[in-house]
Amino acid sequence: MSWRILITDGLADAGLALLREEAQVLQEENLTSLGRVDALIVRSRTKVTAEAIARGLPRLKVVGRAGVGVDNIDLEAARQAGVTVVNAPLAATVAVAEHALALMLALARRIPEADASMRQGQWRKKELKGSELHGKTLGVIGMGRIGAALAERARALGMRTLGHDPLLPEEEMHRRGAEPASLETLLAESDYLSLHVPLNETTRGLIGSEALARLKPGARLISTARGGVVDEAALLQALQTGHLAGAALDVFAQEPPGLTPLIEHPRVISSPHIAAQTAEAQERAARDIAQEVLAALRGAPLRWRVV
Repeated sequence: MSWRILITDGLADAGLALLREEAQVLQEENLTSLGRVDALIVRSRTKVTAEAIARGLPRLKVVGRAGVGVDNIDLEAARQAGVTVVNAPLAATVAVAEHALALMLALARRIPEADASMRQGQWRKKELKGSELHGKTLGVIGMGRIGAALAERARALGMRTLGHDPLLPEEEMHRRGAEPASLETLLAESDYLSLHVPLNETTRGLIGSEALARLKPGARLISTARGGVVDEAALLQALQTGHLAGAALDVFAQEPPGLTPLIEHPRVISSPHIAAQTAEAQERAARDIAQEVLAALRGAPLRWRVV
């Protein structure tokens, strides 16, 4: 085997088996061996900085992200170094859409609060009045694969869906199951706001104090995108004033975030970046990224080349 592939954040067995058919696989928790491998496969934990890419040269040819988000990879440094970057954008679509929907339902029906009270021997039936998703308006910022999958599921529950995505024409937004709306209109009319955008210079801090103030009073925010998209201090303020009825977060600006005032807030539901963590999604991601990395090493056509 002439190729060596380093995996730092783990990979499901299905992907490992494919890689081992054609390459030697190293599994480590750091980048110590980076200068001795032809390819690197990461998830979101490992930060592939410009320094790391330089350390991998001249042997490093490809970096694979076993998932969709590539904000932990310095794409410009990879481009300048001639290192190919690929990802697996389809693998977690269903898992993330389902998790966003689960968080919406948990907010609406106050499920974590009900569970906690039962574990304390309480019976708070009259106090824990929830609300229905049926008839409510869902605003989706980012109508890519995941946003469209969530819109499809929301429609099945009788929700109206507004979508905002400057990269898509109106006819495509309709095809994906959402009424096109400006950001201002979407914020003003949404009972639930769900974020499905990558983290970049355009989206960093997108949901800050100004956007939160434009949300209708009593709205609820769901984020399964990237932590930096939401200004967490502004979100906490909006919750403390009562402008927002609740928030459900799977991602944070710093991960793990620790026990912050936002995490401790009684109207916040949080999970540790697990939206894509299903057995099915992890197997799909492993297979997809293994096939893509091997194709890159062979010089074959690529389905999901980022750089």
